[in-house]
Amino acid sequence: MTARRALGGNAGNGYGNRDLRVGGQNAALQWNRQSDDATLPEQSPAGVAHSRPLPVDRWVCVEIRVDGPAGQVQTWTDGSEVAGLRADGVPTADVDRQWLSRAGWRPALTDLRLGWESYGEGADRLWFDDIAWGSSRIGC
Repeated sequence: MTARRALGGNAGNGYGNRDLRVGGQNAALQWNRQSDDATLPEQSPAGVAHSRPLPVDRWVCVEIRVDGPAGQVQTWTDGSEVAGLRADGVPTADVDRQWLSRAGWRPALTDLRLGWESYGEGADRLWFDDIAWGSSRIGC
């Protein structure tokens, strides 16, 4: 099961009009770049350990920051940064080595799409509420 937020747009440097997604896999939050399926953190046991699962049966504040010109992303849950969901241009083992393998990649976001993709069986629910978009961090 993958819950995702798709940030559509030109992924820069000829990678096409592909999504930059935030979702879940291996019981942890992750970023996924549709153009080459690179994940942040890497989907190794050590990489997944740098992320965290979303709690169930309660509201969670998820904040994301995308700095297109710098090619950086960050993620917070309930006000705490998730170390494995930070791409800052400095390679970190099991976190962003795969992500940085495309030198010069820069996201150029054009829209925000909220949705859900499920690749498994079973019933799940996901609610979105109080969506905010800004040029600086808003906070929970």
